[in-house]
Amino acid sequence: MNLLRALATVSGMTLMSRILGFVRDFVVARAFGAGMATDAFFVAFRLPNLLRRMFAEGAFSQAFVPILAEYKNKRGEAETHRLVNHVASALGLAVLLVSILGAIASPLIIYATAPGFSADASKFELTVQLTRITFPYIFFMSLVALAGGVLNTWSRFAIPAFTPVLLNLSFIAMALVAAPYFDPPVLALGWAVFIGGLAQLALQLRPLAKIGMLPRFSLDFSDPGVRRILKLMAPAILGVSISQISLLINTVFASFLPSGSVSWLYYADRLMEFPAGMLGVALGTILLPSLSKMHADKNPVEFSALLDWGLRLTLMLTLPAALGLALLAVPLITTLFHHGAFGIADVYQTRTALIAYSIGLAGLILVKILAPAFYARQDIRTPVKFGLITLGVTQLMNLAFIGPLQHAGLALSIGLASCFNAAMLYRGLRQRGVYRPQPGWAIFIGKLLVAMAVLGVCVGFTAGADALWLHAGSAERVIRLSLLFFGGIAVYFATLFALGFRITDFRRSGAH
Repeated sequence: MNLLRALATVSGMTLMSRILGFVRDFVVARAFGAGMATDAFFVAFRLPNLLRRMFAEGAFSQAFVPILAEYKNKRGEAETHRLVNHVASALGLAVLLVSILGAIASPLIIYATAPGFSADASKFELTVQLTRITFPYIFFMSLVALAGGVLNTWSRFAIPAFTPVLLNLSFIAMALVAAPYFDPPVLALGWAVFIGGLAQLALQLRPLAKIGMLPRFSLDFSDPGVRRILKLMAPAILGVSISQISLLINTVFASFLPSGSVSWLYYADRLMEFPAGMLGVALGTILLPSLSKMHADKNPVEFSALLDWGLRLTLMLTLPAALGLALLAVPLITTLFHHGAFGIADVYQTRTALIAYSIGLAGLILVKILAPAFYARQDIRTPVKFGLITLGVTQLMNLAFIGPLQHAGLALSIGLASCFNAAMLYRGLRQRGVYRPQPGWAIFIGKLLVAMAVLGVCVGFTAGADALWLHAGSAERVIRLSLLFFGGIAVYFATLFALGFRITDFRRSGAH
């Protein structure tokens, strides 16, 4: 399996999803703006989304894939399928109970996660109602994550990467067509989450059947594989989900800030998630099965070399993305969101949050590369310890930044703490001898800095004044932003090419 081709496949599907995600946010921003209704929805959706990332894409996937890869490589198909049956049954039952309890306990959940909302009875009740509609999303997405883990282990990356497209299509359709039939209209967004989760699960069933791994209900908690996964999963919840837990705590802080703060953070986070998903999630997805196989095969040299490849590729692609988000904050926000109810003040408030996020983007993505190196080796304790330290550091920075910087301070604390977490993970891998950097890092970083400087100068001089973007028409914004985006990419990679970078240098094979 060519990892660069696999990365291109996953990133391409993720790009499609992210583009539709921006269309979805454009539609939502135009229809609802940034106010009481959107604050209520984003808070209601944040907890199920957090649980999905923690249990499904986070702790569960990181615990499940290494053991599944071990079964696939060392045991027969029948025993591997039996493990999938037992894990799917246990996971499905657990998250079904969580979904039911979450719907019942919605008022208590909102009191805990957005206590500032309790001062406004109508806002609080709307948030509770939306939470009850969206909470089953965790059930659907946990099973989607299981299916995706199986398909990725079989090197079927395209379908799992494509499934988020269905959620965005659901949002767009419900916001454009169904919203007028709901009272209040924002309830349509809640049902979009429910429908999108169900559609994503349905899409995975046929590919699973084609590889002979479609789960059947068979509950057996005594299965040694299930026990090992549960043992790994319990502490991994914190280890792989620190940024999400921090976002949830940020919601508590933001609920006491001026109305719209939650929405400004959400829209900035959506822009930041574009490169994070394109690069961090995609690289983590393709690396974990290969790292797990190399660990199972007791091949530490290839394990280290593959991690080195991932880190170089991450920095080469992430650093210009972070610079681009900071320099093009106003062009991006005005083009995507400055329509209808989303006013000029919303643009500037979202810009400050986006610039703050961009400072820590490299750290956010590096965590997604470094943490799987521990989980592939079934080492859970180390990332959990680092994660707990990071969580504490994040809250200290929240307290320090929220006063002078308001909501932007909350975004800055997330990014800086992620850089701190990445540094601890990197140091841990070096100390254990798991990762040994390949030669040439100093020259590599030097060339990246030169290319970044050229990119910064070119984009900085051609972006234009904020007023131009605020008052331009939609078509003009799209054309200008497209030229800046693709022009910046061309300048950056042309500079790297002139400095000696070649795509063949990054070709690498992974697990089969």
